[in-house]
Amino acid sequence: MRFPFPRSRGLLSCAPEDKFHVKSSSALCMSVMAEKKMDVHVEAGVASDGSLREGTLSDKRDMQRMGKKQQTLRSFRHFSILGFVMVILSTWEAQLATAVFGLSNGGTAGLIWGYFAVFLGFGLVVASMAEMASMAPTSGGQYHWVSEFAPGSAQKFISYLVGWLGIMGWQTAVVFTTFLTSHQIQGVAALNYTDYEPKNWHSTLLMWALLAFGILFNTLYSKKLAIVQAVIVVLHLVGFFAILIPLWTLNTANRATASDVFTKFDDQMGWGDTGLAVLVGLLGPSGSFVGIEAGVHMSEEVRDAAYVVPRAMMWTWLGNGLLGWVMGITFCFCVTDVMGVLSTPTGVPFIQVFYDTTGSVAASSAMTCIMIVIGIFATIAVIAASSRQLFAFARDNGTPFSAFFATVSPNYDIPANAVYLTVVVVVLMSLIQIGSTVAFNQILAFGVGSMLSTYMISIGCIALRRVRGIPLLPSRFSLGRLGLLVNLSSLAFLLLIYIFAFFPPVPNPSNDEMNWGVLGYGLVILFSLAYYLVKGRFQYVGPVEYVRKDI
Repeated sequence: MRFPFPRSRGLLSCAPEDKFHVKSSSALCMSVMAEKKMDVHVEAGVASDGSLREGTLSDKRDMQRMGKKQQTLRSFRHFSILGFVMVILSTWEAQLATAVFGLSNGGTAGLIWGYFAVFLGFGLVVASMAEMASMAPTSGGQYHWVSEFAPGSAQKFISYLVGWLGIMGWQTAVVFTTFLTSHQIQGVAALNYTDYEPKNWHSTLLMWALLAFGILFNTLYSKKLAIVQAVIVVLHLVGFFAILIPLWTLNTANRATASDVFTKFDDQMGWGDTGLAVLVGLLGPSGSFVGIEAGVHMSEEVRDAAYVVPRAMMWTWLGNGLLGWVMGITFCFCVTDVMGVLSTPTGVPFIQVFYDTTGSVAASSAMTCIMIVIGIFATIAVIAASSRQLFAFARDNGTPFSAFFATVSPNYDIPANAVYLTVVVVVLMSLIQIGSTVAFNQILAFGVGSMLSTYMISIGCIALRRVRGIPLLPSRFSLGRLGLLVNLSSLAFLLLIYIFAFFPPVPNPSNDEMNWGVLGYGLVILFSLAYYLVKGRFQYVGPVEYVRKDI
């Protein structure tokens, strides 16, 4: 089939001086005639031609409909954007890093079956967002979708709030990625040098080193990002087996029984109810899936984004999700002394498990280094995704100094100023852990809450349109008749995780043990409200106001 070109009469109806910067109707007419003369065959509406900047005819049509100018290069393809999202999530790696939290809240059975429940729940969430990503493939993601799908009277304020929550969620994602990687580097150092005593300021300096590498790669080598992520995803997959095989084949005498692993639920933190302990433990595996929409924020750099990005999201959910579950099960079989693992001198429980299993410092260090390398390149990717979210919101006049942060560098073809601000924000956040690890952990907690909020609000808006019977935009990843059921089920699941995201890690917590993430979450909302009242409401109108109704 051929690409369905918009009718020329609709295009010519735009005045030359309108806000979409259409230079002249005659120029548009010539453009349409030129496109029609191209004898280009496509599959499922996907053009087989297209420049590196403009992408396919489908990409150009989507950008025109949303009233956006193509400013970046569309260098990502199917495999590279899949690798980008898989590396950002690093689900099996994150599962190793957070598995002990699940063991403490629910035991091995709670961790395994809780993870599987989260895996299924996020499948509904990802499917809902993938459909919206196909309808409106833009770097703005959730706040843009809210603007298009929310009731007209509410879209401006709600999308503005979602934009700020998305920015803070992704900024803290960079913090979380660099923190975990720096912590693993410290763990390897402690394993190899028994007299080494990890300090918080050591971790901060390591985070800065990771950020320096990340900013270097996101500027000078930004045009190689797609290729590098396609290569690193191979390490992500090969590394999985390089760690899994030794865990299963070495030290087989020291294994938990299958009965204990799959059926033993524990409440080691003393919640007084095993079911509640399991629910609290769901936060660990949930963190392994938060950020799965990363490919959406790179949509304007993906060739044929409306088709490719939704499928990259779904394959990441399925592939990474199953790898994470297998690694979680493996970890549970290898842990026979939870408290011993928690009190490891390395400060990193999974490194202790590696050492207990292999009995070799060198082997344990090599296995951990695989995760560190993946973490370094995950840092590069998460900086890119975070900066694109900031860039998109600034382009729609949602931030202070919008014009500055919405600028795309002509040298790098990326929003370099947004990259720089992302790094500066993370540097400032990293300073907090020098004074208080507790306060630093709260930043990570409210980041997860912020991201979950953007998921709930955007999915809620499209569900409302379905309930009201309002026609949806065309999608090349449609949920069809199951759409409303999938949307409502994902909302119920997200609400459950959202509640427990702000639970304290232990019952009857002291001030130091309390989860103050809700305080940071509230401060972000208050700041966005204050800025909205003072200035935002006068300059931000919402992306829907730029959308062309004639395409």
